[in-house]
Amino acid sequence: MPQEQYAHRSAMQSSEGPQVYKVGIYGWRKRCLYFFVLLLMILILVNLAMTIWILKVMNFTIGNPLYFQSARNVTVNILNEKTKVLTRLVTGPQAVEAHSQKFEVKSLSGKLLFSADDNEVVVGAERLRVLGAEGTVFPKSIETPSVRADPFKELRLESPTRSLVMEAPKGIEINAEAGNMEATCRTELRLESKDGEITLNAANIRLPRLPLASHSSTGSRQKIYELCVCSNGRLFLSQAGASSTCQINTSICS
Repeated sequence: MPQEQYAHRSAMQSSEGPQVYKVGIYGWRKRCLYFFVLLLMILILVNLAMTIWILKVMNFTIGNPLYFQSARNVTVNILNEKTKVLTRLVTGPQAVEAHSQKFEVKSLSGKLLFSADDNEVVVGAERLRVLGAEGTVFPKSIETPSVRADPFKELRLESPTRSLVMEAPKGIEINAEAGNMEATCRTELRLESKDGEITLNAANIRLPRLPLASHSSTGSRQKIYELCVCSNGRLFLSQAGASSTCQINTSICS
């Protein structure tokens, strides 16, 4: 009996032909899918429109520069992979601040114009000009191979309240090729050479304010004087006589 039933079912399936099963989304699922696709297209269009509007408001085009505007400040941060700030640029209403390990300014050709870090500040330009009326203030020391004024301008090194010191192991040369050189002080002017000598090389050497020792009125009235030197190095003038008059006027050395 079971064999007859199996044979009967096989005969019925062969007589009916192959069965087709439809695969797909139908009904409310299909309508939901179309709705989500339509919503996604609307979001894409809105996003594109907002992007175009932002670019238009910021005037961001290929031929125009990029502008950042803010009522307070604009901050640009450079982060690493751990979201740690490596470099920061802050532009505020009163100052522009740059926070980084090193700050450099270069020309279009790549030449270093200015560099600053914790150790030193380097000016790579051929000439550094200070246009302020009060000049430049250096609270500590300055090291430079040349200090030069502009053509037809005066160069002035001044310390209003303290001393001005210039030191060089191989010498200091002060040269005025087309003018005078003046050294003026309120108390004392010292020229000291520890191991060498001091040379005054000129056709005329004038010391107009040397002290004049007293002399006797019975002597000669001619204006001829003798240059005398005290043991402490002080110079004075004494009216010349038949012999040296420096010994007579040694009281001026005390």
